Amino acid sequence: MSQKTIQLTMAQAVARFLTAQKTVIDGQTVPIFGGVWAIFGHGNVAGVGEALHGIKDTLPTYRGQNEQSMAHAAIAYAKANFRQRFMACTSSIGPGALNMVTAAALAHVNRIPILLLPGDVFANRLPDPVLQQVEDFGDGTISANDCFKPVSRYFDRITRPEQIMPALRRTMQVLTDPAECGPVTLSLCQDVQAEAYDYPESFFAEKVWVPRRIMPDADEFATAAAALKLAKKPVIIAGGGVLYSQASESLAAFAEEHGIPVMETQAGKSALPHDHELNMGSVGVTGTSAANALAEEADVVLAVGTRLQDFTTGSWALFKNEDLKIIGLNVQVFDAMKHNALPMVADARVGLEALDAALMGWQVDSSWTSKALREKEVWLGAAEVATAASNVELPSDAQVIGAVQRGRENATLVCAAGGLPGELHKLWRADAPGSYHLEYGFSTMGYEIAAGLGVALAKPDADTIVMVGDGSYLMMNSEIVSAVMLGIKLTIVVLDNSGYGCINRLQMATGGANFNNLFRDTRHQTMPNVDFAAHAAAMGASAKKVASLAELDTALKESQSQTGVSVFVIDTDPLITTDEGGHWWDVAVPEVSDRPQVNSAREAYVKALKAQRAG
Repeated sequence: MSQKTIQLTMAQAVARFLTAQKTVIDGQTVPIFGGVWAIFGHGNVAGVGEALHGIKDTLPTYRGQNEQSMAHAAIAYAKANFRQRFMACTSSIGPGALNMVTAAALAHVNRIPILLLPGDVFANRLPDPVLQQVEDFGDGTISANDCFKPVSRYFDRITRPEQIMPALRRTMQVLTDPAECGPVTLSLCQDVQAEAYDYPESFFAEKVWVPRRIMPDADEFATAAAALKLAKKPVIIAGGGVLYSQASESLAAFAEEHGIPVMETQAGKSALPHDHELNMGSVGVTGTSAANALAEEADVVLAVGTRLQDFTTGSWALFKNEDLKIIGLNVQVFDAMKHNALPMVADARVGLEALDAALMGWQVDSSWTSKALREKEVWLGAAEVATAASNVELPSDAQVIGAVQRGRENATLVCAAGGLPGELHKLWRADAPGSYHLEYGFSTMGYEIAAGLGVALAKPDADTIVMVGDGSYLMMNSEIVSAVMLGIKLTIVVLDNSGYGCINRLQMATGGANFNNLFRDTRHQTMPNVDFAAHAAAMGASAKKVASLAELDTALKESQSQTGVSVFVIDTDPLITTDEGGHWWDVAVPEVSDRPQVNSAREAYVKALKAQRAG
C-alpha cells in the first residue's frame, strides 16, 4: 500500500508541522506554539519566510527589533504559560543567529522551552564562504551556529530535507518533557530550506501533548517520607518546579496539614500567596529575615522543584544544622541529587500529594510552627517600613516597589538582573501563581522589557508591569516598538540611578573603589543626562518622568485603564538597599592588594568562607 505524500520545501514542512502540535489548557485543545518571532535576512527570508507567510493566519509571525530580545519575549511567553505553550524564533545566519545565543543560555539555565530556527550556511557548500559565514580553518563542518550546542538541550543541523522529520519529533519530546525541558536549536541550511521533498501526510497529523507527571520511585519515596517523619525543624523550599507543575494548591495543603514553613526561590516566588501564614517569603542571599532564620536551624529541607542555586543556599553557608538532610523532590535527577540530597525524582504535585498521604496524622512540633509565625511578623514589620510612602528626594528601590505595589495591587510584575530583583524577592507581595515573573537564573540584563511583551501576549487580560533600571533599559529597550506595534497594554517603570548601582554596591562591599559603574565614576568628558521619557515617547509609548513617589503612585493608578505602552521614569538613590534579611554571598575578594579596604574585605571573606558546607 503506497503512502500518501505531499510535496513541500523543508521550511514549509517545519511550518506545517508546528501548526499541527496542540495541547490542552482548561479543557480546551489549543495550538502549543503561540507564534513565531522572526527577523529575516538572506539566510532565512526565502525559505522560512515564504513558509511562514503561507500559515500566517494559523500561526502568527511577530517581527522583533533584535534577535536576542525577541527570543526573550518568547521565553517569557513560555514561562508565563507555565511551560504549557511556547514559541519559535527564526533568524538569518551570522550575527542574527549569534544574538540568540544569550537567550538560549537563559532558557537553558531556567529550563524554559523555546524553538530556535537560525539559518545556516549552504549544505552543498558551492557558494562558500557566503555572506556572514564564520570559517573554521581546521573544520569545514563548523558554522556560527555551533555556538548553540552548549546552550541547547537538543541541537541538530539539517543538511537534507528528510532529516527534519526525526529532528522535529525529537524537538517536541524535549520541549514538552518536564525533566529535559529547555531550548532546542534546529540549524537550517539555507539551500535545504528551499529544497522540496515528498513528505508523508501522516507526519502532519494533529498531535496533542499533555504534561507528563512522573511518579516517585518506591524506595526513594519511602526514604523521603521517613526523613520527614523524623524531622524536628523541617522547611520547604519552593522552586519554579512548583509553578510549572501547577502544584500551588498541593503545596499549601501539605504545609498546612503538617505545619511546615515554606520559603521561595526567585523562580518559585508566588507559589504561595504572600499572605499565607506559612509563607516565610524569599530565602537565601536575597531572603527575608524570617526565612533565613528558619533555614539556619532546619534539620530537613524539602527542596521542591529547585536547582538550589547559590543565591538560594547563601553559597552553601546558610544551613547551619550539623544534622541537615536535603530531600530533592524534582523531575530532573541532576537537580534531585545535588549536594548529597536524598533524591525523590517525581513531579512536584504528584510528589507532594503522595508525601501528604504518607504523613497523614503527622505534624511537626507546634513550637517550630509558632517560631515561624513570630519570625514572619517581625519581617512584615521591617518590610512595611522599607516600602512605606515617603517624600524623600531620591527614593530607594524598596520605596519605589512600595509605590508600584500600592498603585497596582494585583499586577503581574516582570524584572531581571541587577539590584531590583533582590529587593523584589524580599518585598513584592505576590498574590497568585505566576504574578511574579523574574529572570534571575541567568541574571540577564535586558530581559525585562522584552519579557513584559511576552508576558502580555501570554496573559492578555493581566495587568503587566515591568520594573527596570536605567542600565538594563539602555542595554535593550527596542521591544517597546514591538509592543506599540501590536497594541499591547504594558506599563514600564524605569528606575534611574545613573549607572549600574547594584554592581557599584557589590564593588564597595568587596573593598573596591567606586569605579566604572556609576556614570560619575567612569572615564568621561560630559556626564550623560539621558531623557528616558523622551526616548520611550519617540518609540511610540506614552511616557512621563515623575518627580516623587506620590506622583508615581498617582500616575500608576490613573494609567490602569489606559491602553498601549505607558512608561514612567523616576530618579532613585544608587546606594540604599533594605538592611533587614539577606545573607552572605561568595564573591571572591583579591588575596593581595595595595588598598587597605580590599585587604580588610579579604579578611572578612576568609572568615565567612568557614561557614560554607563543602559537598
